[in-house]
This record gives sequence, C-alpha cells and structure tokens, in this order.
Amino acid sequence: QLALVESGGGLVQPGGSLRLSCTASGSSLELYAVGWFRQAPGKGGREGISVISTRSGGTNYAASVKGRFTISRDTAKNTVYLQMNSLKPEDTALYFCAADYWPHTGDFRSLRQVDFSSWGQGTQVTVSS
Repeated sequence: QLALVESGGGLVQPGGSLRLSCTASGSSLELYAVGWFRQAPGKGGREGISVISTRSGGTNYAASVKGRFTISRDTAKNTVYLQMNSLKPEDTALYFCAADYWPHTGDFRSLRQVDFSSWGQGTQVTVSS
C-alpha cells in the first residue's frame, strides 16, 4: 500500500520560493505518476498543477504555474519535489501530492483529481507580506 507524505510548506512573502517534498513509503515511486494538487481557501475541488511520470521523467504543468514551478523526482529517495518560485498571494492553498500506478514508458499527463488513487494529507502554503 502506497503512502504519501508532503512536507515543506510554510509562510513566504510574495516573490519568494518554497520547495515541497512528497515522500512515498510502501512501494517504489518508479512505477507511478505523481502529481501535485492544491485547494485554495474557501474553494471546493482541487486544482491539478503538475505531474511527473517517474519512469520517463515526463512532466506536465497547469497554465497557472508553468514557468514558475518545477516538478522533479529523486528515485533513490523515493521522493518527488515541487520547486515553487515567484510565488503570488493567489498560490496560497493546501498542497497535496497524489500518485497513480503508471508502469509505462510513455508520459502520464493528466491533471485530473479522479485519475489519481493515492493521496497525501497536504501541506499548507501561505503567500503573504
């Protein structure tokens, strides 16, 4: 059973940076696609912002974060990262990582919540001066 734990959230000023980590246990992430989602305060639903196919290294980003956020993986540490730069107040949200079994060599590109079966508990990111 795959378990995911997020870390690295916190309070940062506009224009600042944070790096979130998603560490897995119970299974290797090498056969999974791992995505990052966020849920803004007072809003229903989770926005998919980035995904990485850990086997191929292929990535996909939502338009709202493209060019500012970078997803990467360290298979030795069984961890996926989300480097967030040029943060804005509208990036304030609870950030979740999620995974779905993807043993294929092609890229998993979905950013839809329903396409991910395992979820972490989330880490809060607040962007404020």
